[in-house]
Amino acid sequence: MDYTYEELIEKAYKASEFAYSPYSKFNVGAAVAVSDFAGEVKMFTGCNVENSSYGGTICAERTAMCKAVSEGYSKLMAIAVVSSEGSYTYPCGICRQFLSEFSDKETVVILHDKDKNNVKKMLLCELIPEAFTL
Repeated sequence: MDYTYEELIEKAYKASEFAYSPYSKFNVGAAVAVSDFAGEVKMFTGCNVENSSYGGTICAERTAMCKAVSEGYSKLMAIAVVSSEGSYTYPCGICRQFLSEFSDKETVVILHDKDKNNVKKMLLCELIPEAFTL
């Protein structure tokens, strides 16, 4: 399966519609393009799911990646992140570190500014240089 950045953005917006955000009212959606060990590419989506204990909250980026890993797709090629705010929404620090576990120097982060209809692309390694590894 091939993918385009536009498809990832569209899927991320669709995922954001399912966000459970009764506390922040900030809906986030993410879509990842990942491959398995055989090189097959697939897309997975996720939304943020808040919890009154706050520590139990999970971000859209980690939701999407956990869905991918649970299906055998662990090489992150690209991720699109969007929100109900309309402007660029960057992955938080824990998501950056989490995603770096499954990425390489070529992993692309795609952000969409709905208000201005602009797309920003950057490498994940630019967002988290020198990520922690074991």
